[in-house]
Amino acid sequence: MGSLMVNLIFKSRLTNSLKLAAAMSTAWKSQVDGWLSRALPGRCVFCLASLPSDHPWCEACFTELPWNLPACPVCAEPQPGAATGRRCGHCLRRPPRFDRARVPLRYDAEVAGLVQRFKFDASPRAGRVLLELLLAGLSSADRHWPQALVPVPLHPRRARERGFDQARWLAVRLKGQLGCPLMPAQRIRDTRTQRGLDRGERRSNLLRAFRVPEGLPRRVVLVDDVMTTGATLDALAKACRQAGAEEVQAWAVARTPAGRH
Repeated sequence: MGSLMVNLIFKSRLTNSLKLAAAMSTAWKSQVDGWLSRALPGRCVFCLASLPSDHPWCEACFTELPWNLPACPVCAEPQPGAATGRRCGHCLRRPPRFDRARVPLRYDAEVAGLVQRFKFDASPRAGRVLLELLLAGLSSADRHWPQALVPVPLHPRRARERGFDQARWLAVRLKGQLGCPLMPAQRIRDTRTQRGLDRGERRSNLLRAFRVPEGLPRRVVLVDDVMTTGATLDALAKACRQAGAEEVQAWAVARTPAGRH
C-alpha cells in the first residue's frame, strides 16, 4: 500500500512538472520572439532574413502567405479555383447587409499566429504587420472609397476583461493612413461567444446587438481583425444602414476558411 502511494505521488509530481515545463516552453518561445523583434529591426518578421525595403517581410515570405484567392466577391469566403468570381451559395441564398468585403488573407499558418499574438497578447509588432498586410491588399480605389470607419465594438464587460480592443486599434491607425473619420458604434447586448455556433445561430445571437448614432455619411467601412462567417459584420452593417449609411463595406485582415468556424 505504501509503495503504491509513493508511485502515485511520484506520477502526480512528474505530470505537474511536465505541464509546467510545457507552459514555460511556450512562454519562453513568446519571450524570445519578442526579444528578436526588438533586437533585430530590419529583419523579416517571418524568417528573420535581412530586408532591403521598409516592409516588415521579405518578398519570399510575402509571396508564400495564405492569400485569400480566389474568394467570393461579396463576403470574401475562400473558394475553390473553379468558382473564381462567382458569388458563394451563402450570398446567393441570403445576401449580407454589407455590399462587399475586403479581406486579403486567410486565417491560416503564419497569419493565424500573428492574429493570435495581436488579439490575445496585445502585441504592437504583430498589429503593425497585420495593418500593413491589410493595406497591401487594398487598391488605390479602395483606399479612397470610405467616408468613415466603424470598428466592430466590444461589449464594455468584455473590453474590461480583455483590456485590449483589436478592431479599434486597427481602425485608429487606418484613420491615420486614409484620412477619414472614425465613427463610434456600441455593443448594447452582451452576447454569448460565437464559438461553436452555426451561421443561423450566430445571426440570432447578434440580433439588435449594435447601436450606431444617426448621421453616418453615405459610404462606410466596417473594420475587424478576422471575419469568420460574417455574421458580426452583417449585424453591424444593418445598424449602420439604419443610421444613414447607404453603402457599406466590410474590411478585415483575415477570413476563416469554411469548415473551421
